[in-house]
Amino acid sequence: MWLPFDPAELGDPPEGLRFEVVDPTEHVPDSVGEVRFYVPPYQVGSRVGEVLPRMTSLEVVQTLTAGVDNIRAHIPDGVTLCNGRGIHDTSTAELALTLILSSLRGVPDFVRAQGRHAWTPGWRPALADKRVLLVGYGAIGEAIERRLLPFEVEVTRVARRSREGVHGIDELPGLLPDADVVVLVVPLTDETRGLVDAGFLAAMKDGALLVNVARGAVVDTTALVEALDAGRIRAALDVADPEPLPEDHALWDAPGLLISPHVGGASSAMWPRAHRLVRDQLHRYAAGEPLWNIMSGAY
Repeated sequence: MWLPFDPAELGDPPEGLRFEVVDPTEHVPDSVGEVRFYVPPYQVGSRVGEVLPRMTSLEVVQTLTAGVDNIRAHIPDGVTLCNGRGIHDTSTAELALTLILSSLRGVPDFVRAQGRHAWTPGWRPALADKRVLLVGYGAIGEAIERRLLPFEVEVTRVARRSREGVHGIDELPGLLPDADVVVLVVPLTDETRGLVDAGFLAAMKDGALLVNVARGAVVDTTALVEALDAGRIRAALDVADPEPLPEDHALWDAPGLLISPHVGGASSAMWPRAHRLVRDQLHRYAAGEPLWNIMSGAY
């Protein structure tokens, strides 16, 4: 078993398994052909693609990321891919709420004013009484909703397919005009790539806030820059297309935009949850029980 962290962090791993701490982007041990269960380092994505074909005994890849778009294409036939569902729910939901509140209440402007030693009072929109549209209603979407509801908002849920209490993604054109805040939490798939295009943005109400904690390529960057430059909407992005964002990219200077550098999952809340998930998966694997989080492409 290859892990990216000390097995002692697992607490009580199953007996009879042999562990190595390995980052194959730095060094590939001779045991590569013996690995059956592999946990890649956090956020290496496609960089582990070269070593996967050499893992001739591989049975399971357990990522520490919720999204698997960077690694899915590299998984050999017959190998089970499990994502890190549950690891980043808390951290990403916290950041989504932070981005929403910061954007609405003008925190970036206060920070800039502080740098100028300027006192800039004024009225700002509150989160209370807003209509929030969650586009993507998996574990992270649910975690965001739990944190939003105490702020006295109305939440509308959207997923790939409609179910009780959740709208289908095909209903977005009719939902967008009523939303004050639109939060993107979908995985990056062929269906969601470029989902937020010029038509999507045009359907949003004037002054609405777009928040992306999904993947940068879910949004058409050119269309977003145009909408921001026109002053129709505001946005808060934890992800961008491309990443990292080049120094001369138009997004940096777009009005009404708050950017964080893809840190949704990067907090102290991540590792305890990562260790618990990997530990539980290994126990299930050792016992021959069905694994959790096997990827099927649903959101």
